[in-house]
Amino acid sequence: MASNRSPLIVMRDTRAWQLQVWVSFGIAVFLCATGLAYLPGQALDRAFMVMGYVFCLSTVFVLSKAVRDGQKANLNGEAETPMWRIVVWGGFAVAMALTGWGLLRMDINDTYRAYLGVSWLYLVTSAFTLAKTLRDRHEADLAEAQVRGEMQGRQQAMQERAAAHAE
Repeated sequence: MASNRSPLIVMRDTRAWQLQVWVSFGIAVFLCATGLAYLPGQALDRAFMVMGYVFCLSTVFVLSKAVRDGQKANLNGEAETPMWRIVVWGGFAVAMALTGWGLLRMDINDTYRAYLGVSWLYLVTSAFTLAKTLRDRHEADLAEAQVRGEMQGRQQAMQERAAAHAE
């Protein structure tokens, strides 16, 4: 008996795209680290900026996951926790605002401030892209595992039917 179901095609990012995402993220981290390592001024300013960059980076990954989970919940008709959404978006907003405020209030050359600002925004955007790429790969792996499981189940059922008819 033939099945009318079309085969499931699991879409994956190309290796070139994955390489570009990782290289871009690596460059962003390098540029930020270089800017922060040579940041003139007081040690407290450098510590504040390093913490701000790390806080922004971690909230990017949390926000990225929360948005994707919210989309999945909506597709499945599941309820989402509104307070979690407020915490995640609030954390991201606070991280970005405090880091931007710290950058603007520091007593440094405007060219240096621009370098730090651009490298910081580059880090944030490349981190969002990396988070999406990693999540896409994870979901593709899950979909392929599900397809393999279904195929193995069908093969086992066909073997059992063939064995039953042979008896």
